[in-house]
Amino acid sequence: MTTSIPPAEITVLSPHDGTPVGTLPCAGAEEVREAIATARKAGRHWSRTSPEERGRLVRAAADALAQHAEELAALNARETGKLPDEALGGVLAGVGTLHQYAELGPVHRGHALRGDALATDYTVAEPRGVVAAITPWNDPVAVAAGLLGAALVTGNTVVHKPSERCPHTGARLGEILAAALPDGVLVTVTGGPETGRTLAGEAGLDVVAHVGSTATGRAIARAALDTGAHVIRENGGNDPLVVDDDVAPAWAAEQAAIGAFTNAGQICTSVERIYVHRAVAEPFLHALAAEARQRNREAALAPLVDRRMRDAVHGHVCAALEGGATVLEGGEIPEGAGSFYPATVLRDCTDAMQVMTEETFGPVAPVRVVDSFADGLYLASRDRYGLAATVLTGRIAHAQRAIAELPAGTVKVNNVFGGAPGGAAQPRRDSGAGFGYGPELLDEMTQVKVVHVEMPSSG
Repeated sequence: MTTSIPPAEITVLSPHDGTPVGTLPCAGAEEVREAIATARKAGRHWSRTSPEERGRLVRAAADALAQHAEELAALNARETGKLPDEALGGVLAGVGTLHQYAELGPVHRGHALRGDALATDYTVAEPRGVVAAITPWNDPVAVAAGLLGAALVTGNTVVHKPSERCPHTGARLGEILAAALPDGVLVTVTGGPETGRTLAGEAGLDVVAHVGSTATGRAIARAALDTGAHVIRENGGNDPLVVDDDVAPAWAAEQAAIGAFTNAGQICTSVERIYVHRAVAEPFLHALAAEARQRNREAALAPLVDRRMRDAVHGHVCAALEGGATVLEGGEIPEGAGSFYPATVLRDCTDAMQVMTEETFGPVAPVRVVDSFADGLYLASRDRYGLAATVLTGRIAHAQRAIAELPAGTVKVNNVFGGAPGGAAQPRRDSGAGFGYGPELLDEMTQVKVVHVEMPSSG
């Protein structure tokens, strides 16, 4: 029997041209346990630090991140292929998120409970302990900042494992933030899937917070059955877009293109499948193909994170074409270095195709024509995921029906990427469980203690 040995190092190649970005060590079981022990020891003091002081230190960490924003954005762009402006936007979003939690942490509070007249009852929110944050590559700074910020301001300590596709970005982020915090409060470990599995399975953890694939999230949830860790996970999505018959086709196509092609489709809440009303289908498809063509002509898309991802995306497209779909734009792997893939529009898609049933995670817009808005909602709802969904309609009744019927944590009306800062949602079904953002994430990072105080009887 042959036993595979996990690699000791991880090397990242640039998705732009295939040149090496660098090599970092993979933390093994001993290093992971040491990181958890370090965080556990630091937590003895950090959990007793006042919320106001914790907020001040997280604010200082945010300011340090702002000072290194361009450096970290350049590293992110080099490592994952993210466009420079979008990479900088992600870092600045992370800065804003840390500032937000620095303000929210000190005012996170329990509740008063009505008891006897001469008794006092209330609840206290206490830190859970050591949090393992396992974060993705597609927006590595912004996503990590949310989990790290919420965990730290509530008195937890953190062991952060960034994705193996952007370990240099994650390691540098850890250095910048940790320098503003007490020793051991934030520890970063790098490595591949084996490092992540080792970390998630350690009994010394109190929380595992994961943003990434559904398969990895399921494995983490299974491991937590043995360790007892509280699990927060935002996993895969297969987000639908439903286009009603009363909207302008060109505007709807612009929304679809933004949702499907931004960051080369590598966003958890990207538009993954489109249901368009037959009355506007032809002008919509024409306009959507034009949107894709313009992006391809102007080379406006970032590369996919690596060739493994590109192969998976192209596999979905090829399977759809073999199943009877028609390509209106894109659909072919370009020549040259890197892992670029064109903006692709497919029509005549069916429910059996992978591009409609699975998360493609690339710049692909598969379209199915439906006979009514109700049909679109019905098909959009028949999916094992439940992350987000969007409808484009001018009818308030249709918008309300979509809100009531779509089984997703977030429903967006007339804006594929709309939403207020700090908004939170609960992913459903195969998309995960627990709040991953907003003020509610502070609740996920804490546990409630009920206190009853009563004077002894004087009789």
